Parts: sequence; structure tokens; C-alpha cells
Amino acid sequence: MTAKDVFELLKQGRIEEAYDAIRPLYATDKGPYTSSAMFWTATDILKKRLSENRIDEAKKIFAALERMLPNVPDKEGMTSKAFKRCQELLAASENSNRQREEGPEHLQTGIKGEEIASAYLREKGYIILERDWRSGHRDIDIIAMHEGTIVFVEVKTRSSHDYAAPVTAVNRQKQRNLLAAINHYLQYKHITSAHRFDVITVICTSDNCTPEIEHIEDFQLSQPLYSGGHRRI
Repeated sequence: MTAKDVFELLKQGRIEEAYDAIRPLYATDKGPYTSSAMFWTATDILKKRLSENRIDEAKKIFAALERMLPNVPDKEGMTSKAFKRCQELLAASENSNRQREEGPEHLQTGIKGEEIASAYLREKGYIILERDWRSGHRDIDIIAMHEGTIVFVEVKTRSSHDYAAPVTAVNRQKQRNLLAAINHYLQYKHITSAHRFDVITVICTSDNCTPEIEHIEDFQLSQPLYSGGHRRI
């Protein structure tokens, strides 16, 4: 296994395999190419650990990234941007945990719904790439990969059947905000592969209930997504 093989594993979304492969390589070779492979693998595994709510592990990985950063080639500032993004994601995850423990009931309900939706997607074979990805004041709840398609997911959660169906909250204004955030992500990541937008609704009437989950695939937004990519119809 070489650093080149590790990058190929990352392209295929085989993050855990890449992480297992790069660590022994990096232990004996801290040259620029191997250091880059270690850095980019660690950023991906950090995001994965955060999506699994394994924050203590993510903190250790971030500390390693911080130590590694001065020795990693930083072509066009991409390495620095990736490190900053990891820092933001870690802070957001810690903040979400605090909200879960201390925040208002509606925030706790939303956070719980996103965790339920993430677990549901993983069981269906989706790879969670991002949680609560932000573009200014706009955000995308979940970004995942499934069978070569990037899937943007809006999660709507209710604690009762007494309200309108959760999916009705994806109104025109919300759709405009989502479109702006999704297009920013597609352009920022230079994504040209297939992508779509899904809505997952979660209704859970008590802390110990079995949630009712509805997954609406390829939810039609009011405007087309970034033309640099391709929708799966």
C-alpha cells in the first residue's frame, strides 16, 4: 500500500480503510506526499467521527492535524482552508452537544431528529460526509454519499402529530436558502458528479418512542441546482 493507493481509497469513499492504511506509512515516512495523504485522510476521518458523535476521538484527531499542519504542502491555501473547516465543525459539534443538554426544547427536538436521520441513512448504506454544513446564515442538515450520488438532506422533526406534516416546513423561503447553500457547496467542492436533494421527516412523540421516519428522495426544489453537476432524475 502506498500514499497514492490511500488517495484512491479516499476517492472511493473508503475512509476507514484509508485511515488504517496511511497510519503505518506515515509512521515511517513523513515526506510531503505521505504527509498530504495523512492530512487529507485525517480530515475525512475527523468529519466521520463527528457525524458519529464521537467527539473525543475527533478532538484527538484535530490535535494531530494541528501538529501536522506546518509540514503539509499547502497548494493554493487548500490545506489551511481544510484545517479551518475541521476547526469549525468541531466547534459546531461541541456547541450542538451543549444545546442538547441545555438548549430549548425545540432545539433539542431538532438535534435529536438529525441524529435519528443520520443513523437511518447509515443503516441504508449512506456515507455521512457533513453535518450542519454552513454557508453564511444558511445551513444543510446532512450531506451524504450514496451509490456515487451526493445527497443533500433537510431533516424536519416533530414531537407530536398535532402539527402540520413536517415536510410542509420546506416552504419557498426555505427552498431558496437551501438552493443557495447547496450551490455554494457544489461550487466550493468542484463537484460534477450526480447529486440530489432529499427530505427526511421524523416524528417521535416521546424520548423512548420508535420514531416514524419518512424519506422523500429527489424532492423537487423550485429552481435547478448548480449546472456544473448532474441531477439524478
